[in-house]
Amino acid sequence: MARKSKSNLSELYLEENKDQIYENALAEIQSFELPLGTTLRSVYDDQPNAHQRFMEKLDACIRNHDREIEKMCNFHHQGFVDAITELLKVRADAEKLKVQVTDTNRRLQDAGKEVIAQTEEIIRCRVQQRNITTVVEKLQLCLPVLEMYSKLKEQMNVKRYYSALKTMEQLENLYLPRVSQYRFCQIMIENLPKLREEIKEISMSDLKDFLESIRKHSDRIGETAMKQAQQQKTFSTALQKQNNINYGRNMHVGRSRILESKNEITLKRTFEEDDEHEEEVLTAQDLVDFSPVYRCLHIYSVLGDGEIFENYYRKQRRKQARLVLQPQSSMHETVEGYRRYFSQIVGFFVVEDHILHVTQGLVTRTYTDELWNMALSRIIAVLRTHSSYCSDPDLVLELKNLIVVFADTLQGYGFPVNRLFDLLFEIRDQYNETLLKKWSGLFRDIFEADNYSPIPVANEEEYKIIISKFPFQDPELDKVRMNHPHSLQQSFPKKLPMSQSVPQIYIQVKEFIYASLKFSESLHRSSTEIDDMLRKSTNLLLTRTLSCCLQNLIKKPHIGLTELVQIIINTTHLEQACKYLEDFISNITNISQVTVHTARLYGLSTFKDARHAAEGEIYTKLNQKIDEFIQIADYDWTMSESDGRASGYLMDLINFLRSTFQVFTHLPGKVAQTACMSACQHLSMSLMQMLLDSELKQISMGAIQQFNLDVIQCELFASSEPVPGFQGDTLQLAFIDLRQLLDLFMVWDWSTYLADYGQATSKYLRVNPSTALTLLEKVHRGMKDSSKKNNIFAQFRKNDRDKQKLIETVVKQLRSLVNGMSQHT
Repeated sequence: MARKSKSNLSELYLEENKDQIYENALAEIQSFELPLGTTLRSVYDDQPNAHQRFMEKLDACIRNHDREIEKMCNFHHQGFVDAITELLKVRADAEKLKVQVTDTNRRLQDAGKEVIAQTEEIIRCRVQQRNITTVVEKLQLCLPVLEMYSKLKEQMNVKRYYSALKTMEQLENLYLPRVSQYRFCQIMIENLPKLREEIKEISMSDLKDFLESIRKHSDRIGETAMKQAQQQKTFSTALQKQNNINYGRNMHVGRSRILESKNEITLKRTFEEDDEHEEEVLTAQDLVDFSPVYRCLHIYSVLGDGEIFENYYRKQRRKQARLVLQPQSSMHETVEGYRRYFSQIVGFFVVEDHILHVTQGLVTRTYTDELWNMALSRIIAVLRTHSSYCSDPDLVLELKNLIVVFADTLQGYGFPVNRLFDLLFEIRDQYNETLLKKWSGLFRDIFEADNYSPIPVANEEEYKIIISKFPFQDPELDKVRMNHPHSLQQSFPKKLPMSQSVPQIYIQVKEFIYASLKFSESLHRSSTEIDDMLRKSTNLLLTRTLSCCLQNLIKKPHIGLTELVQIIINTTHLEQACKYLEDFISNITNISQVTVHTARLYGLSTFKDARHAAEGEIYTKLNQKIDEFIQIADYDWTMSESDGRASGYLMDLINFLRSTFQVFTHLPGKVAQTACMSACQHLSMSLMQMLLDSELKQISMGAIQQFNLDVIQCELFASSEPVPGFQGDTLQLAFIDLRQLLDLFMVWDWSTYLADYGQATSKYLRVNPSTALTLLEKVHRGMKDSSKKNNIFAQFRKNDRDKQKLIETVVKQLRSLVNGMSQHT
């Protein structure tokens, strides 16, 4: 029971809980709190009939509410009815009011249309005003951009590219970022790189035009620079000479007056020319517009491509340098070719020097030095090659002057030129060679035009003219001038010992020294070095050129004995004039001859050698002339007896020798004596060879007698002293061999000859056994032939046989002597 009661209590409790749950659910539903999922879920649990019971509770709740509504409606029904009644009463008034309101609204609408229109207009204006304000604000941002872009376009049109680049930079960095949202800005941003490329292309095109322009104008730039350097040098030289006049006057008064007047004229001209050209001094900037290269450099620097531009510029200039350094093939033919070549090179490097100093980094000193060293090597090679073709000394001298001006000009711009002056020393040797060739022709012309006779002088004026050209002193005239000056004119006319070629040669040697000096000037060398160069070149002229001309002159076939004698006299006077040439060189260089290192002229040996050659040629020609006379000798070697007088050819020969030796009176004594002795010895040898000629087989005693007469005439000529100065019978000794041989045959003194042979006191000491044997055999054959012709005379046959036996005996003895001599040898 108790258990059942507990069970009932539990069920009752559960029922109460469920009812409470349903009531809570209904309360929640009535409160319209959402969501209702949780509430409904609690209703639909696992309990059976839960839904039905909930619906029952719900229906009960609804019925309760319906009863409450009904009660409320019943309570308020009368008030409702009253309200409806009142509402119906108000209805008529409402209709009236509606009509009034409608009318009022219509009238209000009609009256408000204008206000609405004005309001809309005001709104529209306000919107426009706002838009305008916005546009103005935006335009205020865009206008500077547009103005800058317009400015950029204008700068592009007037080719102010550097400014245009600056404008672009401002646009990109300052203006465009403010209005980058607009499409036109994007278009501008897209166009700016194109404009930069356009500027680069245009500036590069301008640079190419500039490079082409300076290539065309390089020669004019260089010509102007060289002209200015030459004018400055001329002015400095004139001032220096003006300052040195006093020193020159103290050293050489006469010459200094001339130099002084020349220097004053030169200095005056220099000042005048300097004044004339003072306002016309042009620079590279005056001749060439450098703005393209500046502009291009700035543009590329701004664009960050400065290194590319520098490399391009240097590459193009190197190419132009190679073109400038390439000479024309005919450059060596005229000085204008060299001048144009040098002008182009100077113009090139003047431009580079200008670029170096007015730009930063485009070219450097290292670059210009490297370019100059390359150019200098090429220039030296070109000048070596082309100068070697020059055979005209005037052209070589002008080339030297151009090189000096060229070097001085570039040295003024800071380029080292020592190698050019070293090259000038090489060209100086070539110049001396061309001078020597030219003066060789001058000497030949002088020698060919000379008449090789003493210079006639009609009066004192002519004499003064000659001594003004050549340092000649006549002791007789000097003596008369000192003692009897009023009777000096009575000494004329007279003849000077030398011929006309002597003063001409002396003048030409001085002209050669002047010509050599012209090359030595402006070489930046000391006076001592110039003096040494002049003396060396003059020595070459004397020892090689003049000596060769004299030697060739002496060897010429048309130069006779008279000419040779005059040549010897001429060389004597030229030799004496060498000391005056040394004084002349010392005067023009202001270097004393007592200086330790001063070279000496070798003209003494030159003229001595020429004189010796002329003397030898005299001896040779004399001998040749003697041979010519000997060749016309026509002896009858079979004649029975002599003609009783000397042969005609020999007398002609002796007369020739006598007249020739009279010409030798102006020769030094030794020369005349040697020539005379040589001629007599050669005549003696020729006559001896005539007797001993192998083609001559026999000689009669009559021919021996005739030959003896000829030798006697030779001895008489020798004893007549044709040339003074011989002692005793020295000249006659030339014929001693012939005399003893002929005496031996004429006297027929064989016993004495054979007995005294080999003794110093022998009468026939100079007779050689072989010579005697040869002649005796010829005489023996002649006697045999004569005996055959005269065999009709019986009384002669026995004498001839005795004589022939004697001859045979003598021949045997002579042969034994000859054999003994050969064995002894």
